[in-house]
Parts: sequence; structure tokens; C-alpha cells
Amino acid sequence: MKFTAEMIAALLGGEVVGNKEAAVHTVSSIEDGKEGSLSYLTNPKYEQFVYTTGCSIVLVSREFEPKQEVAATLIRVENVGASVLQLLEMYNAMKPQKSGISPKASISEKATVGEKCYIGDFAVIEDGAVIGDGAKIYPQCYVGDGVKIGAQTKLYAGVKIYEGCVVGERCIIHAGAVIGADGFGFAPNASGGFDKIPQLGNVIIEDDVEIGANTCIDRAKTDSTIIRHGVKLDNLVQVGHNVQIGANTVSSAQMGIAGTSKVGENCFLAGQVGIADHITIGDRVKIGAQSGIDRDVPNDEVRMGSPAQSGKGFYRSFAVIKSLPELNRRVAALERVVESLKSNENE
Repeated sequence: MKFTAEMIAALLGGEVVGNKEAAVHTVSSIEDGKEGSLSYLTNPKYEQFVYTTGCSIVLVSREFEPKQEVAATLIRVENVGASVLQLLEMYNAMKPQKSGISPKASISEKATVGEKCYIGDFAVIEDGAVIGDGAKIYPQCYVGDGVKIGAQTKLYAGVKIYEGCVVGERCIIHAGAVIGADGFGFAPNASGGFDKIPQLGNVIIEDDVEIGANTCIDRAKTDSTIIRHGVKLDNLVQVGHNVQIGANTVSSAQMGIAGTSKVGENCFLAGQVGIADHITIGDRVKIGAQSGIDRDVPNDEVRMGSPAQSGKGFYRSFAVIKSLPELNRRVAALERVVESLKSNENE
């Protein structure tokens, strides 16, 4: 489906500069744009591409003043980022939606499936599972005994949800994620080996959570591992047993949280952050990439490094590290002076 600049401007409350009949049918980056695509300028470092892009339409802020001729049609808007999000949501909503239940799916007679659901080929829905209205279960998913899936939630191909776990409404769980596998619990025994500790709890995922591909969230030993509403976890994240993650916390890829730790609300955990067991992290905490957290962190703090320290402390330490080669040279020069003075005294 095609949209003209005039139509897009009316939707966004924007102003067209150029050809109102310019039409687009897709979205692209500004540097690689082709005719028939729409792009946008949100970062000034990409302004150079406004003058060379092949895009038919480019969204810009109302304050943008081109420094040279622009071939594309411009649409001036109040907030480029918000406008792009609005358009992408509209475009996504217009894509064909999966529907119907495949005859190749295995659905227990004791399961409950809501209205207008999609269940793909070779998906397995076990006894007592409840699938909410409008949920989409893509091919080769496994939904275990007694699992509850909320309305409008999507499980992409190959997601595995073990027995007794609960997933809220409007959640998105990407391919290969595993929800409710056993927590990593073992006790040393008299023979020098390890006995497995039964993991009897479950995982509760509240509403509007998104979980990336191949992420694993372990079931609790007792009670529940809990992911609060609005949490966004990237690909390849590991969440241990009995962990709790507060509302609207975001984590980048390869982050790992060990068992029984608690992360507060509105936190940001960057890529490859590691959190030790039984740690409590407050609300609105920011943790830099590859940081190792081995002690509690109060509200509103920043931590960086491994072992992690405050943001200011990290940058002070880093400044010293950068100067180490020069300090080493100066110390070596002082040592030579001292040795020379000692030699003179001996003479």
C-alpha cells in the first residue's frame, strides 16, 4: 500500500516541503534509501545524507534548515522520533496477521484456547493450559501443563514454556526462549558429587513484557521467579531462579542474573552485565556494559567496571590507567637518578 506525503503529513500533523504527491510504500535508513521509501533525520551526524539520499520522503524537525538543495520531499514534524514510531506502529498493524489453528498442532482436550487465536504447525499445548483471546502461538512452540498465556501475547517459533508458568497479556517472546527450565541448584554429597535440588516453583511474567530470542528464565526453587510489567529483555539473557525484575527495567544482550537477586524498577542493564546471587539493586539504577555487580546498589546509582564501582569512581580510575605509561616512564627516570646519586655517594 502506498502513502503520499500529503497523507503522511495529515496523519502526523506535519508540513510538506516539496512534492505533496510523492509516494512511499516502505521505510529505510537515510543513507541507503531508495525511491519509494520513507526515511527520517533524528541525529544531526546524518544530515549529510539528506542531500544525497534516494528516499522519496524524509521526516525532519520543524527547526531543520537545509544547507543545500534537497531532492527528496521533506515533512516537518514536531518530534521526529515519536512520528517515526507512530508510522512504524501503523505499518506493522497493516501487515497480514496470522490466524487459525493448524491441524498439525497438538492441543490437549483439557486445554482452553480463546477466541481468534493463531496456533501454528507442530505447536504443542498440554493439559490444563489456558490460551487467552487473540494469542499467537507460532510453529513448534511448547506450552506445558497448566501454563497460562494472556490475551494478545505472541510466542514466536520454538518458544518453550514449562509447566505451571504464567505469561501476561500483550507479551512478546521471541524464538528459542525458554521459560521455566530448572534453576541451577545442586547440593554437594558425601561421595564428592552433587545432588539435584528440585525446583518446585514457577515463572510469572506480567503484562507488556518483551523477551528476546534464546533468553532463558529459570523457574524458582520455591515460590516464583517474577518479571514485572513492561520489562524488556534482549536476546541471550539468563535470569536465575527466584530472581525478581522490577517494572519497566530494560536489559541488553548477554546479561546474567544469578539466583534470588532482585532488580528494581526503571533500571537499565547494559550488555554482558553480570549480577551475583542474593544481590539487591534499587530503582532507576544504570549499569554499564560488562560490569560485575557483587554487592547491593542503592536507588538512582550508576555502576561501571568489574568489580563495579560508581560511575565517577570508574572514570577517575580510568583516567589514572590512561596515564600509567607516562607514570612508569617517570618512575623509571627517578630510579635512574636515585641510582646515580647512590653511586656518587659511594665514590
